[in-house]
Amino acid sequence: MVAARATVNGKVTPISPAAPHTSVLDFLRERGLTGSKEGCAEGECGACSILVARPGVNKPTDWVAVNACLVPAAALDGQEIVTSEGLATAGEPGTPPTLHQVQEEMALRGGSQCGYCTPGFVCSMAAEYYRPDRCAHAGTDPAEGEAAGTPDAEHGPNGFDLHALSGNLCRCTGYRPIRDAAFALGAPTEDDPLAQRREQSPPAPVATEYAQGESVFLRPGTLSEALRVLRERPEAVLVAGSTDWGVEVNIRSRRAECVVAIDRLPELRGLSVESDHIEIGAALTLTEIERRLDGRVPLLAQLFPQFASRLIRNGATLGGNLGTGSPIGDSPPVLLALEASVVLADADGEREVPLADYFTGYRQSVRRPGELIRAVRVPLPLSSLAAFHKIAKRRFDDISSVAVAFALDIEDGLVRKARIGLGGVAATPVRALATEAALEGKPWVRETAEAAAEVLRAQGTPMNDHRASAEYRSAMLGQSLLKLHAETTEAVSA
Repeated sequence: MVAARATVNGKVTPISPAAPHTSVLDFLRERGLTGSKEGCAEGECGACSILVARPGVNKPTDWVAVNACLVPAAALDGQEIVTSEGLATAGEPGTPPTLHQVQEEMALRGGSQCGYCTPGFVCSMAAEYYRPDRCAHAGTDPAEGEAAGTPDAEHGPNGFDLHALSGNLCRCTGYRPIRDAAFALGAPTEDDPLAQRREQSPPAPVATEYAQGESVFLRPGTLSEALRVLRERPEAVLVAGSTDWGVEVNIRSRRAECVVAIDRLPELRGLSVESDHIEIGAALTLTEIERRLDGRVPLLAQLFPQFASRLIRNGATLGGNLGTGSPIGDSPPVLLALEASVVLADADGEREVPLADYFTGYRQSVRRPGELIRAVRVPLPLSSLAAFHKIAKRRFDDISSVAVAFALDIEDGLVRKARIGLGGVAATPVRALATEAALEGKPWVRETAEAAAEVLRAQGTPMNDHRASAEYRSAMLGQSLLKLHAETTEAVSA
């Protein structure tokens, strides 16, 4: 077995002597690359963000920003990363490096205050800067910023998507100059080495066995290998983006004797559209799913911008969100409304389980020891009316107090079919079966919505916690249905 190593800012760097649980952030800082900072250790502040070369959607390689505080350093074996230090171009001996365009715009427009979080902003901004399909909007001059007119509140005239910075928190509240810097960015030059790098394939996944003492990090080369490991070591922790396990390691000091990375397994990274269903690989990141589906599933398209931040979505997967079994995960209510099923695989074969039958208790499911989620299947055709309502204290990058997903078929003014998924109101994500029954066969009018809203308020067993009271959660359930009806009738009348 070849010693684990990663390419960091163009230099091959051994991962040893880092422990298998050591984060990329600590790995970098121990090697003098201190631009990445630890702010929250939970993936919420973005001070630690770095760039990783990953398989691209529109080009062979995308530069993807991720939270270095969550990803194990061992997961970088064979991979290629760039830190804030690596963006600048080295000058002649004795002269300072030449700033990257992102760094220069941040400096010129006052985007850096105390500077603690600036390197993280720079890396997230650079990932969006290099997004292949980012382009200036017709009739605008990116250098003129808002004066040239912005297409909407979250996109610049240069095509910059502000969601790229949704996971970066500035502690000095200097968001306006940071946005100005983002909207001032032009296109990469032809001789930009990181832009040129996008035309080449990303590093292939490397089969990894990185051990120290009794702890080991494994990256199997195939699904069959992974399933064999799980049969032999059913206690192993499965990780993809490590957006959940990384928090456990950092905040709760959790350690595992065996961690198995499945994020690069080809068998878990497919996306296919068949005549009667869409199959989504469990290890595709949410960003990859969003860009590859490109709005084909409207309910998922509404979910993605509200799911944590772009930094998290660049690592998080549907398989991971379902595998944790959390009752407040954002994807389960949506997938329940879509009547999705999960494909479970073990060394003996596969089985398909409707998601409505998957959850059995708080963070418990029908998934057996030795099984993993290989894919999620969404049946076709899709319902004509879909909506996802997330009630949280912040608009973006927050955990939901209540999440409600609707998928309704309305024909000739009647609700022919209703599917409603709920999160945050019970020990598991649940279908609102009684509310669905109260809607189906009824006219889609205010009276029907009000009557069904009363039923919906009584669904689940909401609890009091620091995010919301049980009474508030129940009230929001009913209000969500009334909002859906008001929005749809307004659209029809318009």
